[in-house]
Amino acid sequence: MPLFDIYISPDEPVYVISVVSKLVDLPVWTLRQLDKAGVVHPKRIGKKSRLYSLKDIKRLEYIHYLMEDKHVNIHGIKIILEKEE
Repeated sequence: MPLFDIYISPDEPVYVISVVSKLVDLPVWTLRQLDKAGVVHPKRIGKKSRLYSLKDIKRLEYIHYLMEDKHVNIHGIKIILEKEE
């Protein structure tokens, strides 16, 4: 059976919010709040659907670390990320 390698650009938004929620262990409502606060910028499909890229997921892993391990709130996370960019 042949093995196919599929390349997906890290910038390509392909992951739906429910999958991202499981991958980064953050509730969907938290992901929505992070989007609303401008901390992450998933691509919008229509009015409701959000699609995340691998880069977004990596950023959310860091955000999860800040929230859970360092107890930083969303406003604090936004400031930290802005300073790092």
